[in-house]
Amino acid sequence: MNRIKKGDEVIVISGKDKGRRGTVIGFAPFGRVLVEGVNVVKKHQKPNPVKGVGGGIVDKEMPIHISNIALYNPVADKADRVGIKTLEDGRKVRFFKSSGEVVDA
Repeated sequence: MNRIKKGDEVIVISGKDKGRRGTVIGFAPFGRVLVEGVNVVKKHQKPNPVKGVGGGIVDKEMPIHISNIALYNPVADKADRVGIKTLEDGRKVRFFKSSGEVVDA
């Protein structure tokens, strides 16, 4: 079971976007994740008339390493570490390390 999943709200804990909050869009190879509105770069894009894509300079989100993000805890209103524990009925769930509260019910 992964500690970070697609759709989770995360906070960047280090790097140029430190303190920014966003939602996980997807995963990239080598332990990297795409976060909405984080690590945005300017990309010079050539037009592709076959795909209907116009050329120019576009803003694009680039992957950020998973070690540079932490799950957002809405109760504490800050970043929090995540652990995995097994409940009595055998289900594995994620929980916040600071409060012990279960992330996904």
